[in-house]
Amino acid sequence: MPTPLRIVIAKPGLDGHDRGAKVVARALRDAGHEVIYTGLRRTPEQIVRIAMDEDAQVVGLSSLSGAHGFLFPKVCELLRKAGLEDVVVFGGGIIPERDRPALYKSGISAIFGPGTTSSEMIEFLNNLEV
Repeated sequence: MPTPLRIVIAKPGLDGHDRGAKVVARALRDAGHEVIYTGLRRTPEQIVRIAMDEDAQVVGLSSLSGAHGFLFPKVCELLRKAGLEDVVVFGGGIIPERDRPALYKSGISAIFGPGTTSSEMIEFLNNLEV
């Protein structure tokens, strides 16, 4: 296995559904990574502060509320402003195909929607050069 990564899994915004984020956090932990779950209803600023404090190499964002178009780019922008442009950010949740190009342009490295297997996410992380 590659060197374990420090990964923050976060639920930005007012979305109160975190079962998927918890499943992802557990799968990544079971794959040998160090995972920090932030809990519900975090602001982009809180997420960036947690990533900084935890010396995270990766941030995973989960959104089921439809606010991904604002929240995901905001987290990427704040990471850059904090000098954390090397932190890899991926997203998951209900994210329509039409919204994905703008998210990739904002700095999101991968998007995992419904039906994505744990193996697919783990493979993505194992292939990162961080």
